[in-house]
Amino acid sequence: MPETEPWEYSLYIPHDLRAVTVCRRTLRLILTVHGLIRLTDLAELLATELVSNAVRHTKGPAALRVCWSGAGVLRLGVWDADPSPPEPPQPFAPALEREDGRGLALVRACADVWGWQPLTRDGNRGKYVWCECALEASECIPG
Repeated sequence: MPETEPWEYSLYIPHDLRAVTVCRRTLRLILTVHGLIRLTDLAELLATELVSNAVRHTKGPAALRVCWSGAGVLRLGVWDADPSPPEPPQPFAPALEREDGRGLALVRACADVWGWQPLTRDGNRGKYVWCECALEASECIPG
């Protein structure tokens, strides 16, 4: 049974492609212990795309933030040190043979809502890219 109290986790990650796997496995564990197993596959997909973008397209560290509203909404967000806006998602075309460039299109297709915002803190600049998915709408059928 999913928890009704809100909670939040943050995982700070180095600029290393192996961080994507660490984030995915950590997220699965977090959702499992909180009774949100139904959201794990979708959340892993979304987090993988967000973290991959941060690691591949920026030069510094990043962080994954996982927030449960307590009211059935999971928010995943990734901070990175690059203040440049993310590339706008292209229309999702599953027949494409390319293995890159589809991350935000998948996020747009599978999340209930997504967005980004520039960040400035203690003289450091960066951005926060986030998405939300509801427990009731945890199926993803891109198209």
